[in-house]
Amino acid sequence: MNMGRRGSMCLARLRGIVLGSILAFFIGFIGSLVYHPGLFLPLPTAQTIRERALAPSSLILDRDGRLLYEIVDPHAGPHRPVKLEDVPLALRQAIIATEDASFYSNPGVDLRGVIRALWMNWRSGQVLSGASTITQQLARNLLLEPSRRHEQSWQRKLWESLLAYHMTRVFSKDEILTLYLNETYFGNMAYGVEAAARAYFGKPVSQLDIAECALLAGLPQSPEAYNPLSNLPAAKARQKVVLELMVKAGYITQAEAELAYNEPLYFASQPFRIEAPHFCMLVRDELTRLLGEDVVRRGGLRIYTTLDLGLQHAAEAHVRRHLEQLNKPAKGFPGHNVHNAAVVVLDPHNGAVRVMVGSPDYFDPQINGAVNAVLALRQPGSALKPLTYAAAFARGYSPASMIADVRTSFLTREGTPYVPVNYDYRFHGPVLLRQALACSYNVVAVKLLDRIGIEALTSLAHTLGISTLDQTERHGLALTLGSCEVQLLE
Repeated sequence: MNMGRRGSMCLARLRGIVLGSILAFFIGFIGSLVYHPGLFLPLPTAQTIRERALAPSSLILDRDGRLLYEIVDPHAGPHRPVKLEDVPLALRQAIIATEDASFYSNPGVDLRGVIRALWMNWRSGQVLSGASTITQQLARNLLLEPSRRHEQSWQRKLWESLLAYHMTRVFSKDEILTLYLNETYFGNMAYGVEAAARAYFGKPVSQLDIAECALLAGLPQSPEAYNPLSNLPAAKARQKVVLELMVKAGYITQAEAELAYNEPLYFASQPFRIEAPHFCMLVRDELTRLLGEDVVRRGGLRIYTTLDLGLQHAAEAHVRRHLEQLNKPAKGFPGHNVHNAAVVVLDPHNGAVRVMVGSPDYFDPQINGAVNAVLALRQPGSALKPLTYAAAFARGYSPASMIADVRTSFLTREGTPYVPVNYDYRFHGPVLLRQALACSYNVVAVKLLDRIGIEALTSLAHTLGISTLDQTERHGLALTLGSCEVQLLE
């Protein structure tokens, strides 16, 4: 028994000496690199590290600065950096308890974790345990090439540890934690805690409670495996682990942990948040035309638009109510079977777009909701008559000019007669132009266009921004009644 015990003690001492030697070499090697960086590889400056951080997503805002849409790089994800004080204390504590319990006391490398990893890897003969701290994870994601980030080698691990130790010398712990919280991938195409909070819960990170914070804190280890939108049981199990670690660290009590675990979670209902979607897609296309796709994807832009979000919501609600009324059966009539509509509201003083509703539901494929009916070609009807009168007034006519509203036949280009009629199927005799326009008489509008010429109307329309009437030879006198196609926006 004594011999066996002595042998075990000797073996333990031997292992300790070996591990201590390896650790001493490891620390000494890192120290030599830090204090003599030119000897091996150049270390990045603080400014270089900040520049490696992802640029914030570009935001499209309404006239009052309210968010309409966050432009996301399809090869990255939403990214909206926040200040450390805007992140709930519970989330900061959950991240530290889960990822790096000794964060505020270690030098960027957890020495106990290193010893444990060395022991596990020595026994297995391969790299199994990484013992990565928050600072090491940040160094890996910001400063290592993508091809090397998941490389299972001691060379990569050593350089990562060196970078982490270097970061603790150029940044404060709070600065490192802020970078980590803003740069870490949380799955669902979300980088950083703000984007993650909005992607999973549809609200800012500042509004998360303990239960939601614990769920998010468990995601960085394996965002796909713990994604609550596709595998809620796994996400809840991970959340429980995080809550237990928070209890162990003294951040919350056992009772608070149980209460948080049993709290129902409510997730975001849409794949991404967007207001006035047709308007935002139009703005994005215009940005690409003006700045180029690379600039738009690079992020960091704040695009202030003319849209009024309050008016937009009112118009959207009106469209839904009006369609509902049109399709409501009444006295044996099945309804009008109308499922689409579009609205544009312009500021008459400067032409600014205040409202743009391209369809009742952008995400409804049954009505091709993503198609912007504001830009689709539709017949304008009598909405084109005022332009005919404006062109006539520019050529000497006045609101007091008189034209006879009587049955009149016009010869078309094809040689056939064209006889316009009014909506009430009556003729009103001699009428002033102001009366004819106010009453929307068809016959007077056609006779007026016949006198001034079709080109007078198309030229004025082009000057005012209507781009679909330029081919004059395609149009006849019915043009003034809206027989052509124009965009609602124009």
